[in-house]
Amino acid sequence: MITVNLSRKQGDYGFEATDANGHTVRMDTSPEHGGENFGVRPMQMLLMGLGGCSAIDVISILKKQRQEVRDYKMVIKGEREAGKEPSLWVEIELEFHIYGDVEAGKAQRAVELSMEKYCSVSATLVKSGCHIVWNTFVHP
Repeated sequence: MITVNLSRKQGDYGFEATDANGHTVRMDTSPEHGGENFGVRPMQMLLMGLGGCSAIDVISILKKQRQEVRDYKMVIKGEREAGKEPSLWVEIELEFHIYGDVEAGKAQRAVELSMEKYCSVSATLVKSGCHIVWNTFVHP
């Protein structure tokens, strides 16, 4: 079992979460809901987690295939349900930008494996009904 600790640090809604290794993340709600921009919105953090989870998978797969990745970037866009509580992610679009001496087919396959097989965050979102689409771009 993994333990994460959370404590209030600023205003009513400014929280800091600490993982078992001492890494911290700051969270807050929007100013429209009483927040003070102390940290990331929790639902945006879920998108960040999706990006991090899939990035680790993709880099790992490409390294095993002896592909030379010099840089890696992602753009993640999401849309939530309107007028509902809770307001879940219903559509997420990801762009994978891989830089280096990487074969396009191997990059596309690595992304596909991550999103459909290995990434736990992706699986969690899909099981909640979210539709996830992606595009892979290889840059020299």
